[in-house]
Amino acid sequence: MNTKEKKTNDYRIKAELSERLDKFLSVNIPELTRSAATALIESGGCTVNGIVTASKKLIVKIGDEVVLNVPEPEPAVFLPENIPLNICHEDDSLIVVNKPKGMVVHPASGIYTGTLVNVLMFHCGGSLSGINGVIRPGIVHRIDKDTSGLLVAAKNDAAHLSLAEQLKEHTMTREYEAVVHGRLKAETGTVNAPIGRSVSDRKKMCVTTKNAREAVTHYEVIGWYDSFTHLRLRLETGRTHQIRVHMAYIGHPVAGDFVYGNRKACKLSELFGLDSQCLHARKLGFVHPKSGEYVEYNSELPEYFLKVLEVLNEIQ
Repeated sequence: MNTKEKKTNDYRIKAELSERLDKFLSVNIPELTRSAATALIESGGCTVNGIVTASKKLIVKIGDEVVLNVPEPEPAVFLPENIPLNICHEDDSLIVVNKPKGMVVHPASGIYTGTLVNVLMFHCGGSLSGINGVIRPGIVHRIDKDTSGLLVAAKNDAAHLSLAEQLKEHTMTREYEAVVHGRLKAETGTVNAPIGRSVSDRKKMCVTTKNAREAVTHYEVIGWYDSFTHLRLRLETGRTHQIRVHMAYIGHPVAGDFVYGNRKACKLSELFGLDSQCLHARKLGFVHPKSGEYVEYNSELPEYFLKVLEVLNEIQ
């Protein structure tokens, strides 16, 4: 396995495989795309065995030491936005919201407006925890842009630390509902398979043992249909795209998931008019940071999800 040491903005990597420099960097630095690696190489920010190189096509050989300097990103300005927000609960410690499908949770490269963070900044003013910095104020956990449902944000650092610890210890209740392709045979089950970033496509996650983290998803059948299954899913861990990756891994991709579904599944998803995954974060429970009492919130299934179930019942 390649080993790397990050010192401030410097990545130092010892090569154990021979491959092109731009690919080598994008594989070994998960947050770096291949195009970004090329830009850094061409700007003189990369050395191989102490020699600056500007060639992305240079073949890194086994034993070579590659050092990449990644400059600090320019600070961005994120402004509050007055966008309607579906609030399930709010107090002086936290806010629980029902995020709509299509909304990004926090700003990222190229996305500076219309995010949940922009909306929370308007609604809560300066009352958001600062642990995750200016880009993710208050954000304790995330759900995908096209996944709808419940999220909790912290209004102060004490609440943030308490909620983050519950996530870490797997004591926070996070239940989802999804429609997946195919008929699952077992009424209940568990997928226990580590998830890491795909080597072939850095924008995707996959079940792998390389640079992976433990991932556990429990599921229970709510209803069977001819070619689909309605599921309730409970996350024990919270990896990026976890439910979508795990369902695809066992051969039952989430309906409408054009990233992890196979070609046949994508074709069938057109039946519902879906342009993204049919996945909703329906239940969220945790110990309240201030009261110490367990609280739980539920969200009704959104209109797009109900339409999918309606179509399934019609063709049953």
